[in-house]
Amino acid sequence: MSSTRRWRVVLVAAVALVAFLYYRPLRAYFDTRHSLAGRRADVRGLQAEKRLLEHELAISTSPAALELEARQLGLVKPGERLFIVKGIAAWERKHAATIRRGG
Repeated sequence: MSSTRRWRVVLVAAVALVAFLYYRPLRAYFDTRHSLAGRRADVRGLQAEKRLLEHELAISTSPAALELEARQLGLVKPGERLFIVKGIAAWERKHAATIRRGG
């Protein structure tokens, strides 16, 4: 074997060894980078959800929203009278044609 050929074999072996030794760390790096990108996307989604929930909380604690919720629960203000009307669904069925015509 000539000395040039030996150097080529040694060089190819050295490059193969370096590639072998760098394979796992590079793979771990790229896997971690991919995982980090996914986590960042999760964080952005959670931040958007948090903003939405904070907005809904601010709206739901307003006096108008609290009053509407209390009315839906059947509560009345002091001094008001509560009237319970029954049979609305039956009345609407009976008068459906009149309601649709607008008269």
